[in-house]
Amino acid sequence: MIGKLKGTVDSYGEDHVILDVHGVGYQVHCPSRILQGLPRPGEAAVLFIETIVREDMIRLYGFGQEAEREWFRILMTVQGVGAKVALGILGILKASEVANAIALGDKATISRAPGVGKRVAERLVTELKDKAPGLASVDQATIAVSQTVSENVAARPVAEAVSALTNLGYQQAQASAAVAKAMQSAGEEATTETLIRLGLKELAG
Repeated sequence: MIGKLKGTVDSYGEDHVILDVHGVGYQVHCPSRILQGLPRPGEAAVLFIETIVREDMIRLYGFGQEAEREWFRILMTVQGVGAKVALGILGILKASEVANAIALGDKATISRAPGVGKRVAERLVTELKDKAPGLASVDQATIAVSQTVSENVAARPVAEAVSALTNLGYQQAQASAAVAKAMQSAGEEATTETLIRLGLKELAG
């Protein structure tokens, strides 16, 4: 099984790169973001490889970091998510951004990927929310606020404050982080108005 390839970029296709490793050209399919970040033909490149073997094909998928390859594997554990959809998600989001979006229940961000509809985004968030927090870079308090709001089990002031901030144009991740910080300074019993005021102060700072 191939886990990593280090060689010279030979040429590019629409969704793949040919990597020359000691005279053997490996066709490696990559997310668009990874392809755009690779060097010009003739220059050295390293890719972490996931090999998928089926009855009718053997295909190599390449990533710039091990974390991206790991998320490729994790995403494909969800029903309805194959290699093409997983590549699409990693084509617009870095590994840490995938983890953050899923941990925060941010379906809108995931839905930006080609081939990801509302239903698939919902399934990804639901099925992977327990795996994502440990890989996310956002703090646990923000994740807790965002998940309780997404699942409609947040306390009313928290839900109303997040809703008010998103209505002002902030993304749910930003709003959840601001409300989480506001709760830390104002306490669990803070009113909606207090959370909005402190949240706005946090976002302005």
